[in-house]
Amino acid sequence: MKYVQILGYLAAFVSTASFTPQAWKIIRSRETKDISLGMYLLTVFGFALWLVFGALLGQWPLVLSNGVCLVLSGFILVMKLLPRSKKNAVAEAIER
Repeated sequence: MKYVQILGYLAAFVSTASFTPQAWKIIRSRETKDISLGMYLLTVFGFALWLVFGALLGQWPLVLSNGVCLVLSGFILVMKLLPRSKKNAVAEAIER
């Protein structure tokens, strides 16, 4: 494997993994008041565009990494938008 490909896979993995601590913190604390709604709206939209772009080009590493990022950032966005009672229900279901 070429060094450039290894670098690309490593970058995709680290970028994808970067959303995991925030998602897990929300599950544990059930708190999203300090998260920017605008930032996550743009982030989710951006990942959706990257996913479509990668699919149209047949670039499956791009599709996979952006697909996972879309799911994680989408989860954070949904948790931000949910009322407290539903947020608690989702977090409790995931923790089980």
